[in-house]
Amino acid sequence: MKGTTLRTEHVKGNANGDFSQATGSDEHAALRELTLVRDSLADSKAEDIVAIDIAGKSALGDHMVVASGRSSRHVASICDRLISELKDAGFGNPRVEGLANGDWVLIDAGDVIIHVFRPEIRLFYNIEKMWQTPEIEDGKLH
Repeated sequence: MKGTTLRTEHVKGNANGDFSQATGSDEHAALRELTLVRDSLADSKAEDIVAIDIAGKSALGDHMVVASGRSSRHVASICDRLISELKDAGFGNPRVEGLANGDWVLIDAGDVIIHVFRPEIRLFYNIEKMWQTPEIEDGKLH
């Protein structure tokens, strides 16, 4: 791991974790991390990449990214590459769930939460619908 390991307490809640000094602790670090995630997913040929701003909606992070892989093997490959790139860029060791199966992998990278699904699993859970804000026009919800 690059940098010095810090124990930190976030304004969003008591989230103790290992973070590198290379990341910083401001919104610019979150945007750098989001850019790295989106670029890595695109380079790995992930499909239907959606970024959702969840700042103020959740204490989990500032951004959520949802993407699909074509198969379990593709999902695992996308995630392996993303985890390595996050570590190499100094964003620490993300927490990962579901990598062994490759159906739905959750990567908690601190400010950015990443979900990578096989298409049919993504369609079934439809988590981006849960987090996206509805359009508000003239006081009506659509």
